[in-house]
Amino acid sequence: MSSSWFPFLFFLPFLFLDPLFSQANLQRSKTLLKSSLIYQPSTNETIPPTLFFEVTKPIYVPNAKPCSLLVLQHDFGYTYGKPPVFANYSFPSDCPYQEFSKIVLEWNATCKGRQFDRIFGVWLSGVELLRSCTAEPRATGIVWSVQKDVTRYSSLLLMNKTQTFAVYLGNIVDKTYTGVYHVNVTLYFYPAVEKLNIFMGKEGSLGSGVSSKADLIIPFSRDLPLNDGLWYEIENATDVKVKEFEIPQNVYRAVLEVYVSFHENDEFWYANPPNEYIAANNLTDLAGNGPFREVLVSLDGKLVGAVWPFTVVYTGGINPLLWRPISGIGSFDLPTYDIEITPFLGNILDGKPHKLSFSVTNALNVWYIDSNLHLWLDSKSTKTEGKLLQHDVVPLGVSSVSDFKGLNGTFVTNTTRFISSNGWVKSTYGTVITKSIQNLSYSNSMVMAKDGNLQIVNQTIHFDDSIYAIMPSSNVKSKKSNKTFLLYLYSDYVEQGNRTALSVANVTLGFDEKKFKDADARSASSSLRNLQKGKGVMITKDDLVVSGVARTQQTYNYDGSKFCYSRNISSSNYTILYDEVRNTCNKRAKSHFGYGLSRWWPFPARRAFLASHVIDPNGN
Repeated sequence: MSSSWFPFLFFLPFLFLDPLFSQANLQRSKTLLKSSLIYQPSTNETIPPTLFFEVTKPIYVPNAKPCSLLVLQHDFGYTYGKPPVFANYSFPSDCPYQEFSKIVLEWNATCKGRQFDRIFGVWLSGVELLRSCTAEPRATGIVWSVQKDVTRYSSLLLMNKTQTFAVYLGNIVDKTYTGVYHVNVTLYFYPAVEKLNIFMGKEGSLGSGVSSKADLIIPFSRDLPLNDGLWYEIENATDVKVKEFEIPQNVYRAVLEVYVSFHENDEFWYANPPNEYIAANNLTDLAGNGPFREVLVSLDGKLVGAVWPFTVVYTGGINPLLWRPISGIGSFDLPTYDIEITPFLGNILDGKPHKLSFSVTNALNVWYIDSNLHLWLDSKSTKTEGKLLQHDVVPLGVSSVSDFKGLNGTFVTNTTRFISSNGWVKSTYGTVITKSIQNLSYSNSMVMAKDGNLQIVNQTIHFDDSIYAIMPSSNVKSKKSNKTFLLYLYSDYVEQGNRTALSVANVTLGFDEKKFKDADARSASSSLRNLQKGKGVMITKDDLVVSGVARTQQTYNYDGSKFCYSRNISSSNYTILYDEVRNTCNKRAKSHFGYGLSRWWPFPARRAFLASHVIDPNGN
C-alpha cells in the first residue's frame, strides 16, 4: 500500500536528504539502502563542526585532580555484523588514591559526512556501563560528548585484575553512508573528599553500616564471542530470554538495574495502532500490537518487577532537524531502571543455579535488553539467610476502546500494574525486613484522521516505586521515586501535487521525577522536571527533502535542596537561539558560557573537544 495514507514521519519506506526515520538499529531491509535517493551536499571546509549535546545537570565532582585513563580509541567504520571493539582494562596502577568519591565515564566522538544514528553500548566484563545513540553528522562535521556518573560500578572498575572492555557500534560506510565515528572513551577517578559528602549528603543504602555502592555486580548479558552487541534481542511478544546465575551466600541486599532500548518495528511503539484497525483496513506492512509495552522481569518463573520505559526519541527520529544540535531527552544516555530484589534473597541464597528472564508485553521486533545485578555482601559472614514473606502481583489491568471507520478513528488505551514483595534477610547487621512496591499506570489516546495521513498521540506513564526497610532497632527506613513520562505527537502529511508533499510534526517529551528520602514524606528531597517541545516542517519532492525548518525548546529544572540547576534553551536548524542557566536555589541567573564553577563537570556546549588526547576536566 502507498505510504501516503499513514503518518509520514513514521512509516514512509524511503531515505531522504535528511532521513525521517531513526536508524538507531541498522535496518536489514535492502530498500533502506538506495543510494539513488540520497542527495550529498558539497562540503564547506571553512565551517567548523557543530557541537551536539543532551541537556542535563552537571556532574558534581570534588575540586581535586582526578586520575584519568584513556580506555579505548577507535574509528567505527564498517562495523555492522562484526564483533564489538575490545580493549584490555585495568585500573591505572600509577593512580595514588585509594578511595574515590566519583568516577566519570566520558565518551567523545566526531563524525563528518552522511550517516544514520546508531545505537551503541559500552560493557566491562559483560556489565553494561552506557547505552547511547550517536548523533547524525553533517557534511561539515559534528562533535559530541557524553559524561556519565559510573560510581555505582566502583567494585568492578577498581578491581585488581585485567578485564575486557567492549564497545559495539554497528555502522556501515560506503559511497552513500560516508560517516565514520571517531571515538575516545576515557574514565576519570576523583579522590574521596569529605566536603563532597557534606555538600551533597551521603546516599547510603537502607541500613546502618551499609555502603551505597554494591560489592559485586553480576551481568545478565550475552556471552562473547558475538558479532553484535551483548544485549539480548526480544523479537516478539512470546520471546523470553533466560540466563542462569548463582550468587554468593553472604548477600544481604540485591538490586537489578535494567537497560532497555526499542528499535525497528517498535521504535515508535507508542504510535502503533491496534491489530483490529490494521486487519480491517488490510494493511500488511504496518507495525501494530497497539501502543502499550512493558518489560517483565521474572526470577525462577515468578514476576518480580516491571519496567514501563520512557519514550526516548533517537537523533534521527520523527524529524531529524528537531534534534540538531539539542538531542532528545535520554538519547545520549538512555535511562536505566532499578528493581529491588532483596525480598527474594531467601529463595536464591542456597548456592544453587537460578534463572532470570526478560520479556516484553506486545513486543514487535526488536528490543535490546540486558541488566546488572548489584549485590551487597556481608564481609563479616560467609552466609546470610532470608525468607520471602509475601509477594502480590495484581494482574495487568487493561482497558482498550477503539472507534474507527475506514482509516479514521480514535483509540484509547489505559493500563495499570501493581507488584508488592516483602521478605527478611538476616546478616551481621541484624535482621532487616524489606518491602518493595511498584505502582504503575498508563494512558494513551490516539486519533487517526484525513484517511490516516494525520495522527495525534497523547500518552502519560506514571511509574512509582517505594522501598521500606524495618531495621533491627524497629526503626523504618524508606525511600520513594515518583516518575511521570509525557509524550505528545502531532504528525500530518499533505500532498501538494507535482510529486511534492508537506510534512508537519509537533512533539512534546517530558521526564519528571520526584525522590523522597522518606517514602511517607509529603515533600520531595529532590525533583526533576525536564520538558522538551519541538515543531518541524519539511517539504519533499520525489521522496527527497528539498527544504525544512524545525525549532526545539527545552526547560530543565532540578531541585535537590542543596544543589539546584535549571537551563532554558532553544535551537533552530543547528543554531542556538538562546541558552540560560540558573541556580534556582539562590535565583541568580548566569550566562551559560560564564558558568565556571571548577567543581562541576564542564557543560557540553562550552568545552573544547580534543580528540587526540585525554582531557583534564579541571584544566590542569
